[in-house]
Amino acid sequence: MSGHSKWATIKHKKGKADAKRGQVFTKLIKEITIAARQGGGSQEGNPRLRTAVLAARAQNMPNDNIERAIKKGTGELEGVNYEEATYEGYGPGGVAVLVDVTTDNKNRCVSEIRRIFSKANGNMASPGAVAWNFEMKGLIEVAKEGTDEDSLFEAALDVGAEDVSDEESHFEVTTEPSELNQVADGLRDKGFVLKSVKNAKVPQNMVKVAGKEAEQMLRLMENLEDNDDVQNVWSNFDIDESEMESLMG
Repeated sequence: MSGHSKWATIKHKKGKADAKRGQVFTKLIKEITIAARQGGGSQEGNPRLRTAVLAARAQNMPNDNIERAIKKGTGELEGVNYEEATYEGYGPGGVAVLVDVTTDNKNRCVSEIRRIFSKANGNMASPGAVAWNFEMKGLIEVAKEGTDEDSLFEAALDVGAEDVSDEESHFEVTTEPSELNQVADGLRDKGFVLKSVKNAKVPQNMVKVAGKEAEQMLRLMENLEDNDDVQNVWSNFDIDESEMESLMG
């Protein structure tokens, strides 16, 4: 199980996914605003905006919130001027970490990210140090309730997906980034309930951690995601299932 999938399962088990819906909405609104600012307010002509809106709808964000975020991006409504950046670093045991941020204050943001890494026995790295280990993929999380894996696999391949995997708390459909919206629309049309739609940075090589390093790694992931400027955290950590259970126990 790759780092991002394992982390999604951990969050689900800890009951944090629903508890932080407000924070999820804030991150989605930032992405919609930036996408609209960079590519215009039309979803048809702006693939990034289309992906962001699909992700927001997968989280049941009200349409009014989505429309306001688009209008802030296009300048029809007053909004904050956000900047994007990706920071690279190493977690405990040499685990590779990518942190995507959207912030209105880069100096404050990088200082805070550096502090979070240091507190978890990690450190920030220079650009390119770990990014080479990640490949961009489209990822769609499909709700398990009422979903038959074989039917999902057949439907996903039919609409252009690459693969389907069982990630315990959900099914994960993998696509090429350019096919993400098409596959998400196709699955929704076929009646599947989508929990998340996003482009993801998927690690090609994993690093196993255990004991104190595993505990520190999970704390690092959690603290990074709790930061208001952080949009996404990608990592290549691997933890044995038995170890994960004991850490969460």
